[in-house]
Amino acid sequence: MKVAKLHQLHPFYGEKKKRKRVGRGEGSGHGGTSCRGHKGQNARSGGGVPPWFEGGQMPLVRRVPKRGFRSPFRKEYNIINLDQLEKKFKDKDNISLKDLYSICKRKKLPIKILSRGEIQRPIKIEAHKFSKQAKEKILQAGGEVIELEAEEKESDTSAK
Repeated sequence: MKVAKLHQLHPFYGEKKKRKRVGRGEGSGHGGTSCRGHKGQNARSGGGVPPWFEGGQMPLVRRVPKRGFRSPFRKEYNIINLDQLEKKFKDKDNISLKDLYSICKRKKLPIKILSRGEIQRPIKIEAHKFSKQAKEKILQAGGEVIELEAEEKESDTSAK
């Protein structure tokens, strides 16, 4: 059995292309202007246009109007709806913040409970914020709502 050795390996004919050596005399076929043509922006060193250049017409970024506003003071929340709570925590009566973070994507943001869906049983829920309708639905089902940010603010004012 014949074994190939590393020093005997080589690419097949036509598999490798020769490097284009530009600017090495007229005999090479790439001398003179070094394949850049005569004069002009692209013939100069450092010349050429960036990929986003559109030939001098107004660029797309400037043609499309600016829209909207995003307040720098807005507060972002992880949003959880009541139907998600019903689905994920069927057998739990006390839903803590730790449980809620287990179904959230962004762990650093506070949690807000919204009212999509229905609650059929009494549940005790801890969260940073609740919508009015969500609070009403939970209380109507005989549940309890614990709003965490409100408790922290009260403890801050009582310490003064």
